[in-house]
Amino acid sequence: MKQTTFASLAWSNKGRTTRRERFLAEMDAVVPWQRLLALIAPHYPTGARGRPAMPLERMLRIYFLQLWFNLSDPAVEEALYDSAAMRSFVGVDLGREPATDETTVCKFRHLLEKHKLGETLFKAVNRHLHEQGIKVSTGTIVDATIISAPSSTKNKSGERDPEMHQTAKGKQWFFGMKAHIGVDS
Repeated sequence: MKQTTFASLAWSNKGRTTRRERFLAEMDAVVPWQRLLALIAPHYPTGARGRPAMPLERMLRIYFLQLWFNLSDPAVEEALYDSAAMRSFVGVDLGREPATDETTVCKFRHLLEKHKLGETLFKAVNRHLHEQGIKVSTGTIVDATIISAPSSTKNKSGERDPEMHQTAKGKQWFFGMKAHIGVDS
Protein backbone atom coordinates (compact mmCIF):
# COMPACT_ATOMS: atom_id res chain seq x y z
CA MET A 1 0.00 0.00 0.00
CA LYS A 2 1.33 3.44 -0.95
CA GLN A 3 1.45 6.05 1.75
CA THR A 4 -0.12 9.41 0.86
CA THR A 5 2.35 12.29 0.55
CA PHE A 6 1.67 15.87 1.62
CA ALA A 7 1.72 16.96 -2.03
CA SER A 8 -1.07 14.58 -3.02
CA LEU A 9 -2.99 15.24 0.21
CA ALA A 10 -3.20 18.96 -0.60
CA TRP A 11 -5.22 18.25 -3.75
CA SER A 12 -7.34 15.37 -2.48
CA ASN A 13 -10.28 17.53 -1.27
CA LYS A 14 -10.41 20.18 -3.99
CA GLY A 15 -14.15 19.57 -4.51
CA ARG A 16 -14.69 19.96 -8.25
CA THR A 17 -13.97 17.31 -10.87
CA THR A 18 -12.63 18.72 -14.14
CA ARG A 19 -13.58 17.54 -17.64
CA ARG A 20 -10.04 16.22 -18.05
CA GLU A 21 -10.36 14.15 -14.86
CA ARG A 22 -13.71 12.74 -16.02
CA PHE A 23 -12.31 11.90 -19.45
CA LEU A 24 -9.24 10.19 -17.99
CA ALA A 25 -11.38 8.24 -15.51
CA GLU A 26 -13.56 7.01 -18.39
CA MET A 27 -10.53 6.03 -20.46
CA ASP A 28 -9.01 4.26 -17.47
CA ALA A 29 -12.17 2.18 -17.20
CA VAL A 30 -12.66 1.56 -20.95
CA VAL A 31 -9.17 0.87 -22.35
CA PRO A 32 -8.09 -2.79 -22.04
CA TRP A 33 -4.78 -2.03 -20.32
CA GLN A 34 -3.76 -5.62 -19.54
CA ARG A 35 -4.40 -6.76 -23.13
CA LEU A 36 -2.27 -3.89 -24.47
CA LEU A 37 0.53 -4.49 -21.96
CA ALA A 38 0.68 -8.13 -23.06
CA LEU A 39 1.23 -6.97 -26.68
CA ILE A 40 4.16 -4.72 -25.73
CA ALA A 41 5.82 -6.76 -22.95
CA PRO A 42 7.83 -9.09 -25.24
CA HIS A 43 9.52 -6.05 -26.82
CA TYR A 44 9.98 -3.92 -23.68
CA PRO A 45 13.40 -3.87 -21.99
CA THR A 46 13.61 -5.59 -18.61
CA GLY A 47 16.16 -3.18 -17.16
CA ALA A 48 18.71 -5.96 -16.59
CA ARG A 49 21.37 -3.80 -18.28
CA GLY A 50 21.76 -0.07 -17.84
CA ARG A 51 19.37 2.00 -15.80
CA PRO A 52 16.17 0.39 -14.52
CA ALA A 53 13.27 0.48 -16.97
CA MET A 54 10.23 2.61 -16.21
CA PRO A 55 7.06 0.64 -15.46
CA LEU A 56 5.53 -0.46 -18.77
CA GLU A 57 1.99 0.55 -17.82
CA ARG A 58 3.15 4.08 -16.98
CA MET A 59 4.85 4.42 -20.36
CA LEU A 60 1.77 3.12 -22.18
CA ARG A 61 -0.47 5.57 -20.33
CA ILE A 62 1.89 8.43 -21.21
CA TYR A 63 1.77 7.32 -24.86
CA PHE A 64 -2.04 7.47 -24.79
CA LEU A 65 -1.93 10.93 -23.16
CA GLN A 66 0.19 12.07 -26.08
CA LEU A 67 -2.35 10.74 -28.57
CA TRP A 68 -5.46 12.03 -26.78
CA PHE A 69 -4.15 15.52 -26.04
CA ASN A 70 -1.84 15.90 -29.08
CA LEU A 71 1.30 16.37 -26.97
CA SER A 72 4.91 16.19 -28.10
CA ASP A 73 7.52 14.46 -25.95
CA PRO A 74 8.61 17.68 -24.17
CA ALA A 75 4.97 18.80 -23.84
CA VAL A 76 3.86 15.56 -22.16
CA GLU A 77 6.70 15.85 -19.64
CA GLU A 78 5.63 19.41 -18.86
CA ALA A 79 1.95 18.38 -18.71
CA LEU A 80 2.80 15.73 -16.12
CA TYR A 81 4.30 18.45 -13.92
CA ASP A 82 1.39 20.85 -14.56
CA SER A 83 -1.65 18.56 -14.36
CA ALA A 84 -2.55 16.60 -11.23
CA ALA A 85 -5.18 14.72 -13.26
CA MET A 86 -2.58 13.50 -15.75
CA ARG A 87 -0.13 12.57 -12.99
CA SER A 88 -2.84 10.57 -11.23
CA PHE A 89 -3.81 8.80 -14.48
CA VAL A 90 -0.18 7.87 -15.19
CA GLY A 91 0.62 6.98 -11.58
CA VAL A 92 3.27 9.57 -10.77
CA ASP A 93 3.53 11.06 -7.28
CA LEU A 94 5.92 14.00 -7.39
CA GLY A 95 6.51 13.60 -3.66
CA ARG A 96 8.31 10.32 -4.41
CA GLU A 97 9.73 10.67 -7.92
CA PRO A 98 10.03 13.05 -10.85
CA ALA A 99 7.79 12.80 -13.91
CA THR A 100 9.05 10.69 -16.80
CA ASP A 101 11.48 12.74 -18.90
CA GLU A 102 10.99 13.47 -22.58
CA THR A 103 13.94 11.30 -23.68
CA THR A 104 12.43 8.21 -22.05
CA VAL A 105 9.07 9.00 -23.67
CA CYS A 106 10.77 9.40 -27.06
CA LYS A 107 12.60 6.07 -26.70
CA PHE A 108 9.34 4.30 -25.80
CA ARG A 109 7.56 5.81 -28.80
CA HIS A 110 10.45 4.72 -31.05
CA LEU A 111 10.23 1.19 -29.59
CA LEU A 112 6.54 1.05 -30.54
CA GLU A 113 7.31 2.37 -34.03
CA LYS A 114 10.21 -0.06 -34.52
CA HIS A 115 7.99 -3.07 -33.79
CA LYS A 116 4.94 -1.55 -35.54
CA LEU A 117 2.93 -1.76 -32.31
CA GLY A 118 1.07 1.54 -32.74
CA GLU A 119 -1.31 0.11 -35.32
CA THR A 120 -1.64 -3.13 -33.32
CA LEU A 121 -2.59 -1.15 -30.20
CA PHE A 122 -5.07 0.94 -32.18
CA LYS A 123 -6.77 -2.17 -33.58
CA ALA A 124 -6.88 -3.85 -30.16
CA VAL A 125 -8.48 -0.80 -28.54
CA ASN A 126 -11.03 -0.43 -31.34
CA ARG A 127 -11.89 -4.12 -31.19
CA HIS A 128 -12.35 -3.93 -27.41
CA LEU A 129 -14.51 -0.80 -27.67
CA HIS A 130 -16.62 -2.44 -30.38
CA GLU A 131 -17.16 -5.46 -28.10
CA GLN A 132 -18.31 -3.04 -25.38
CA GLY A 133 -20.73 -1.33 -27.79
CA ILE A 134 -18.77 1.92 -27.87
CA LYS A 135 -18.21 3.72 -31.17
CA VAL A 136 -15.35 6.17 -31.59
CA SER A 137 -15.43 8.54 -34.53
CA THR A 138 -13.83 11.78 -35.60
CA GLY A 139 -15.63 15.11 -35.68
CA THR A 140 -16.11 17.81 -38.25
CA ILE A 141 -15.39 21.49 -37.75
CA VAL A 142 -18.21 23.63 -39.14
CA ASP A 143 -17.72 27.29 -40.00
CA ALA A 144 -20.32 29.74 -41.30
CA THR A 145 -19.03 32.14 -43.92
CA ILE A 146 -21.18 35.16 -44.79
CA ILE A 147 -21.85 35.86 -48.47
CA SER A 148 -22.76 39.53 -48.58
CA ALA A 149 -25.50 41.04 -50.75
CA PRO A 150 -26.49 44.66 -51.23
CA SER A 151 -29.30 45.59 -48.85
CA SER A 152 -30.37 48.51 -50.99
CA THR A 153 -33.53 48.48 -53.14
CA LYS A 154 -32.09 51.11 -55.47
CA ASN A 155 -31.60 48.81 -58.44
CA LYS A 156 -33.42 48.10 -61.74
CA SER A 157 -36.01 45.77 -60.22
CA GLY A 158 -36.45 47.94 -57.11
CA GLU A 159 -36.33 45.02 -54.67
CA ARG A 160 -33.85 42.96 -52.65
CA ASP A 161 -32.70 39.47 -53.63
CA PRO A 162 -35.41 37.13 -52.23
CA GLU A 163 -32.85 34.45 -51.26
CA MET A 164 -30.91 36.85 -49.04
CA HIS A 165 -31.88 37.89 -45.54
CA GLN A 166 -30.46 39.43 -42.38
CA THR A 167 -28.14 37.15 -40.48
CA ALA A 168 -25.85 37.49 -37.50
CA LYS A 169 -22.34 36.16 -36.96
CA GLY A 170 -21.24 36.75 -33.43
CA LYS A 171 -22.75 40.08 -32.41
CA GLN A 172 -22.53 41.66 -35.85
CA TRP A 173 -25.44 41.73 -38.34
CA PHE A 174 -25.10 41.26 -42.10
CA PHE A 175 -27.42 41.15 -45.11
CA GLY A 176 -26.74 38.08 -47.20
CA MET A 177 -26.59 34.35 -46.57
CA LYS A 178 -24.51 31.91 -44.57
CA ALA A 179 -22.49 29.25 -46.33
CA HIS A 180 -21.70 26.44 -43.86
CA ILE A 181 -18.40 24.74 -44.56
CA GLY A 182 -17.52 21.37 -43.00
CA VAL A 183 -13.84 20.61 -42.57
CA ASP A 184 -12.64 17.17 -41.52
CA SER A 185 -9.71 17.50 -39.13
